[in-house]
Amino acid sequence: MRAEDLKITEMNGGYLIKVSGRANFDYAVPLRELADKITSGSWIQFDMEYCETMDSTFMGVLTMLALKSRKCGFQIMLINASGQLNKLLRDLGVAKLFKFISGEENSSVQSGSASDVPVAGTSSLLATAQTVVDAHKTLIVADSSNAEKFDKVVEFAEQDVQRLKDSENV
Repeated sequence: MRAEDLKITEMNGGYLIKVSGRANFDYAVPLRELADKITSGSWIQFDMEYCETMDSTFMGVLTMLALKSRKCGFQIMLINASGQLNKLLRDLGVAKLFKFISGEENSSVQSGSASDVPVAGTSSLLATAQTVVDAHKTLIVADSSNAEKFDKVVEFAEQDVQRLKDSENV
């Protein structure tokens, strides 16, 4: 992931996130960390205009953010997501968690003071592996039909997590 492929800007208690390129597991750890910061009164908008595609880990973390946002009383907006991106989310049964907005409809980006949230260039292997596990478990929780698709992914990723933890303790 290039630094410019994921840009998180905090403004007025919410976040505008610009996603470019192929959104994959490299994008997931910073977004998972963002999920911990979300509180009531927050809002999140993803500008997906330059996002080419998404992998299941990225979609799992999006779903994690969406489920957390619902608990906090707001819905995540995906701005300018292509039909292909929408279909990927629909195929996993999670599109209903998001509000899809085209550029013409988007007048809700809030103005005011803004600051970029640092996005780490490289996450630890353990943090990435744990995020892969959590993202896929979230997809299964959000739609049980995803279990068939992702049970093996979760199993292998959990083995990676354990292997990485064991190597840290050596």
